[in-house]
Amino acid sequence: MSGKQLPPLNWLRAFEASARHLSFTGAARELNMTQSAVSQQIKSLEQHLGHPLFIRQPRVLHLTEAGERYLPVIQDAFERLQAGTQSLTGGQRHQRLTIQCNMAFSIFWLAPRLSKLLDKHPWLSINVVPEIWTTQTEPSASVVIRYGREIAKSSGAERLAQGAFYPVCSPALAATADWRKDRLFDCSAVLCSWEAWLSDQGLRLPADQIVNLASTYSITLTSAINGAGLAMGHDVLVQDMIDQGRLVRPFEHSVPMQEAYFLMLPARHSQTPATRAFIDWIQDEFTGQMRS
Repeated sequence: MSGKQLPPLNWLRAFEASARHLSFTGAARELNMTQSAVSQQIKSLEQHLGHPLFIRQPRVLHLTEAGERYLPVIQDAFERLQAGTQSLTGGQRHQRLTIQCNMAFSIFWLAPRLSKLLDKHPWLSINVVPEIWTTQTEPSASVVIRYGREIAKSSGAERLAQGAFYPVCSPALAATADWRKDRLFDCSAVLCSWEAWLSDQGLRLPADQIVNLASTYSITLTSAINGAGLAMGHDVLVQDMIDQGRLVRPFEHSVPMQEAYFLMLPARHSQTPATRAFIDWIQDEFTGQMRS
């Protein structure tokens, strides 16, 4: 073999982990090493290559241009090694995938489809982290799904779905449903509200009408399923339950949503086979829903 020898595999693994985390400390934790050991291996790799791979600043780590070019080469090599080893041995190591999304999405959309994801990728180990009205990303999150309107302006935000909203109720209440008299349920701090649905028709709630609120659709829609009254819902959360006959639409009128669900795409250098598998899967799921 001519030319400079390949660097040791442990140096490359330290580089790949550090680049994904943009942190020597994060890489050390993943590789069960000390931070100083990781830092030393990176320095050795940089000396071997003759190029700096990271820009080191206090508490901040960035890839250099050379590091940006080198990282996908190393990640591709590791993935090929992993795939080749698995095909030879017939085994596949589980990879943890931590999914952060709001409570209602995790219960009504994601959970019913997890079997499809795991059937397609049985090597995944899923950890779902539900949230209620937070914009903070969990440090352990592999992928994040957000709901809102201004998220479209965020870097790396890819729209998954933006449908319509309308009232729903249990089948037992459908025949006599009357928004002027029945108990109403709604999720707080959202734009697709009872007021918005009525305003779109030139209508208003009676002065004495009460709208019961909760911080998550998980509560309002579950209340509707159990016959407590009428709840405002939207396509992504309620379509499956309508198809199953658990909920019905007592009124035909629907209003286009201003909010939407967004997949917050992680930077390429921080993606793993697990995150890429999930991204491809959820994009296919929503594309299929729009076609049906």
